[in-house]
Amino acid sequence: MTNKEIKALISLLDDPEIAPQIQDKIQNLGESIIPFLEESWEETLDGQQQQRLEDLIHHLQFEGLQQRLKVWREAGATDLLEGMWLLNTYQYPDADLQALNRAIEQLRFEAWTALRPDMHPADQVQTLNYIMFRVHKFAANTQHFHSPANSMLQRVIETKRGNPLTLCVIYLLVAQRLNLPVFGVNLPNLFVLTFRPELKGAEPFYINCYNRGLVLSRTDIEHYVSQLNISSNPMFYEPCSNIDIVRRALRNLQMSFEKLQEPVKAAEVAVLLSILE
Repeated sequence: MTNKEIKALISLLDDPEIAPQIQDKIQNLGESIIPFLEESWEETLDGQQQQRLEDLIHHLQFEGLQQRLKVWREAGATDLLEGMWLLNTYQYPDADLQALNRAIEQLRFEAWTALRPDMHPADQVQTLNYIMFRVHKFAANTQHFHSPANSMLQRVIETKRGNPLTLCVIYLLVAQRLNLPVFGVNLPNLFVLTFRPELKGAEPFYINCYNRGLVLSRTDIEHYVSQLNISSNPMFYEPCSNIDIVRRALRNLQMSFEKLQEPVKAAEVAVLLSILE
């Protein structure tokens, strides 16, 4: 279709008798039509028409997000940053993956300049903690724990406030770019990281990014689990996959919308979650 034909098609949304059929045609055209819908939104003063256009734009963006999430999963979910960016685009469709990549790269560079090849793993973690929690002042968002923004990597990097998972993800992405053996760990009610030293005889330890990079032992984790009065599980101590991390981020987001009494958004996030199940 030409630009003129697309604009003519969108103008027919004004007619209530044929609007449903027109909406179906527009949806079949996919995300490429969104700039035309946005232009039409800016040009109309009709509140109902604006709402109609907003709903169409969101529907198209949500369909596109589902497809991209499927592609990410089927490609092996190898890029954690991409997976978290996809989640980010649910709330911020224009979120820039390259901008997120540059922010992580800047943190990596600052940590790299402070690290030395002969450093002990404990000192490597202290150096990363210094960059993350002292220089850049990343911290727990305790005031608005259930805010959806806590699950959005873009917002966490901007505000320096996040939940346990997003703070760990940023730390993890930086650590892995430095070739440090750091991985995510799915604990009940808390997400932490584990450092698996490659030194002979060195024991793995854990990092709680929600508490400014506090280092924990396996015994500390066992004590934490016993306090919850639940049965121990090997997964509480072992690295989890990128899909596990993005799945948990989606569950956090779903819970945020439920707490805010936004059932439509919570249901949409459940659809995204089902793609990764």
